[in-house]
Amino acid sequence: MRNNQNIVMKKLILMGRSESGKTTLTQVLRGEDISYDKTQYIKFENCLIDTPGEYAQTQHLGRALALYSYEADIVGLLVSATEPYSLFPPNITCMVNREVIGIVTKSEQPDANPERAANWLKISGCKKIFKIDSLTGLGVNELITYLNQ
Repeated sequence: MRNNQNIVMKKLILMGRSESGKTTLTQVLRGEDISYDKTQYIKFENCLIDTPGEYAQTQHLGRALALYSYEADIVGLLVSATEPYSLFPPNITCMVNREVIGIVTKSEQPDANPERAANWLKISGCKKIFKIDSLTGLGVNELITYLNQ
């Protein structure tokens, strides 16, 4: 998974609640070492846009995500497979005029339920869903391939 920073991808914005795995996935897609780094602001770097979870968790900040989605080719909604609920309401994908994909993170954690998280993303309107585990590498290459198409 190293040296991903040389890959030309469609620009992807990642949205999800705090601790859903957005920054970790961003680091893996860039080929960086994984280190916890709380995202305090929207970070544009290469083809990836990392957003703070508070933007998805707060109504007034959530409006900014809709605006920032216009900077991307693809919107990635993240739901951790370890979460007991999803922030995303049914059919939210119609809020942007970009392709929206679902990304289930932490899919291989001991308490994970990736099928439940994938169903929540389907209900939200995601037609394409990737099951990812940034620590083990599960699904990362499939996501990279998709972003390169």
